[in-house]
Amino acid sequence: MTIPPPPKPEWAHHHAVWIGFPSHPELWLEDLASARLEVAAFAKAVHAEGKGEQVILVAANEESAKAARTLAGNSAKVVVEPFGDIWLRDTAAIIGGDGTAHDFRFNGWGGKYDLEGDDDIGHRLAERARMHVEDHGWILEGGAIDGDGTGLVVTTEQCLLNRNRNPQLSKADVEEMLRKDLGYTQVLWLGDGLLNDHTDGHVDNLARFSGPNRLLVPEGAENDPNWRIYQDAAARAERAGVEVVRFPSPGRVLNEDEEIIPASYMNFYIGNAAVVVPLYGQENDQAAVDMLARLFPGRAIIGQRADHILTGGGSFHCISQQIPTA
Repeated sequence: MTIPPPPKPEWAHHHAVWIGFPSHPELWLEDLASARLEVAAFAKAVHAEGKGEQVILVAANEESAKAARTLAGNSAKVVVEPFGDIWLRDTAAIIGGDGTAHDFRFNGWGGKYDLEGDDDIGHRLAERARMHVEDHGWILEGGAIDGDGTGLVVTTEQCLLNRNRNPQLSKADVEEMLRKDLGYTQVLWLGDGLLNDHTDGHVDNLARFSGPNRLLVPEGAENDPNWRIYQDAAARAERAGVEVVRFPSPGRVLNEDEEIIPASYMNFYIGNAAVVVPLYGQENDQAAVDMLARLFPGRAIIGQRADHILTGGGSFHCISQQIPTA
């Protein structure tokens, strides 16, 4: 069996990026208009007046497509493809190192949110882009993994070993599937993801690669609701021989009901011209921007608020899926 080349790391050059555009008023309620403004601002930052990659805003219907064109202007191409919600990191195809679009099964994050169109939006978008598509019979969301381009991938046990995803697969089975289908030859297993993350611990909210074998892990104070999770993640990575860079944490972020929400600077997106990081009006916002500037010289570091996108459960990385340059 030929093992495919692993997906390119996010900092590799992109041909384009798919970004989901809020389309269903019944899902977003009073946050719809503001979430649309935040997504359009994200699209403009990634496009960077033509210095970044092509931005493809994906709208679920003609009404939302009209709003996307108005708000994004010349910064994005707008396409209409029906979907349940905007989290294309999880529902769009993962592009392999040879340009193959790998489309995995999707079950609404373990059956929590079963929305029409989310199970096949990845295949439809890839076919629309005239990519070769390979369909895979097991459940995998793009936000559950992050690779460094060498064959090393990081994930969490909480998500990939969760019985609400692939109960028939053991840990060894998952490792073999990642190797066979995506070319990942080494799996770094972290434990749990962030508190109250309805994705069951997606790693793109916990830890991200910023270079080969170099993993960013937040470092919160002891009153941070995720402090022990961060400490465990860093220790596991160091034991595996991965270089760990400790990163600021936004700390305790609450919603309007005074509930802890899974706010994370790790949900940044690495574009050709800019790295866009969600900010939360917290003390460490500027520290996060400054550290990313040191890690990604040559790219603009843009901090943007994503409060209304976060009401849906994610941020900039969650709503985007890059298409690497062939």
